[in-house]
Amino acid sequence: MVMSAEKAKTGVETKTNQLTLVQAVTDGLRTMLQEDESVLLLGEDVGKNGGVFRATDGLQEQFGEDRVIDTPLSEAGIIGTSIGMSVNGFKPVAEMQFLGFIYPAYEQIMTHVSRIRMRTMGHFTVPMVIRAPYGAGIRAPEVHSDSVEALFTHMPGIKVVCPSSPYDAKGLLIAAIEDPDPVLFMESMRIYRANREEVPEGKYTVEIGKGKKLKDGNDVTVIAWGAMVPVAMKAAEQAEKQGITCDVIDLRTLYPIDKDIIAESVQKTGRAVIVHEAHETGGVGNDVISIINDTSFLYLKSPIERATGFDVPVPLFALEEHYLPTPQRVYKAIEKVVHF
Repeated sequence: MVMSAEKAKTGVETKTNQLTLVQAVTDGLRTMLQEDESVLLLGEDVGKNGGVFRATDGLQEQFGEDRVIDTPLSEAGIIGTSIGMSVNGFKPVAEMQFLGFIYPAYEQIMTHVSRIRMRTMGHFTVPMVIRAPYGAGIRAPEVHSDSVEALFTHMPGIKVVCPSSPYDAKGLLIAAIEDPDPVLFMESMRIYRANREEVPEGKYTVEIGKGKKLKDGNDVTVIAWGAMVPVAMKAAEQAEKQGITCDVIDLRTLYPIDKDIIAESVQKTGRAVIVHEAHETGGVGNDVISIINDTSFLYLKSPIERATGFDVPVPLFALEEHYLPTPQRVYKAIEKVVHF
């Protein structure tokens, strides 16, 4: 345990712990279960087993079976139950064991979760969070490694959040639980335990809809989220050795997206590279390109480049690493826009 540097900003000494991203998720859930009795957790194996990734480990023992609820293997049932809870004063946090398992619940999310505020003219809201581990790189079986965030950013009424660091994971999760509208909270399995970071004890929030600049440069803007943020950072460090400096932006929220941070950076650098592990066609990167064209087209010095997954189902073990964008692929895109 160490003392946070936040004292310089707030004047208050804040205790912090070195946590991984998945531990930060657990800490955020525990914080809200302690603070708000209307918060409930439900999902397959979230209770006794503590979740497939142990993100809810120990929470049922601490808060009881009425608040950390093991459900049948029915994603549609989990989401349908959460909707009923939400409109009756609870704040359910529903876990999909993997984002690829969310498809049986898609009808519930599209037809009801995202529309109840509009359907009732604001008389009811759906303050629920859907936690969904996602992404390739952990040698999981078929359908376990999908990255289909674009299905939900194209669904008005639900927010989509995707942190890349432990600090942001806890702060964004608490903000998502307190949000009056539904939030899909994506957690990259690949970086669940990749690194540790100082995370304050107790409650704090990170604003939904705001990106973060991780690295400052003048030549290229590199935009990423989730597990691709460390990949983008490594590529930017490689570029820097060649005299190319990069702004690296972690979007953190994919809907609503932070248009201002994108426009400000691209108008400075005049070049952009977008990195995501989802399929190229129809990916969120296309929306980022549209934002750049709408706000910053006349500032561009070269066409925008993307480093993405391929337009195939996420392959199994032998080809999984080939499917994912690598620092080298991102660096080649950086070189391409600089030397256009």
